Amino acid sequence: MKNVKKHITQCLISGAVAILPIAGVVLTIGYLETQISSSGLTKLPFYFPGLGLLVTGFIVYLIGLIVTTFVGKWVWTRVDRILDRLPALGSLYKTLKQILGYGKGEDAIFNEVVLVPSINDNAEEIGLVTNRMVDDSGATKLIIFVPTSPNPTSGRLVVMDEGSIKPLDIPVNETLKALVSMGKTDIDLQQLKKS
Repeated sequence: MKNVKKHITQCLISGAVAILPIAGVVLTIGYLETQISSSGLTKLPFYFPGLGLLVTGFIVYLIGLIVTTFVGKWVWTRVDRILDRLPALGSLYKTLKQILGYGKGEDAIFNEVVLVPSINDNAEEIGLVTNRMVDDSGATKLIIFVPTSPNPTSGRLVVMDEGSIKPLDIPVNETLKALVSMGKTDIDLQQLKKS
């Protein structure tokens, strides 16, 4: 009887774990479709279930296509400058850019991407330099945010000697994309190390 209970419990847990991602996708799609279609799309004569998601996906694709072409990048740069200068919304826009790793200069939240030794010293972790400071002995210390994956908004803050890290020549926004996608990216860490 004990073995039967254990078997049933294991199967139920395994089934729940297997179905959670599928159920999450189905529920998310259903929720998005409900929200999108309630915006008035159902009144269109050619509406069918899923049209809202298709339209959203197509719009996101077009924006991605535009910002990856030469002309699109030029247009996006102009739009970006206009948004930066908006009186009230400009500050919010700049803050969002900083958080997403697109900020540059002294105002950027993250200045540089580095590899730091992991806690157990058998591996390295990706870190984002937030600040530099000099200690009493004159040594440069880096304040480094080590984000978690796939949620880079959480992590830990460490202070390390500049000599104990490996700088990487990778844009911060690309690093954040790699963290969110759990490493499913084209970034080659070996080629991009600074000499």
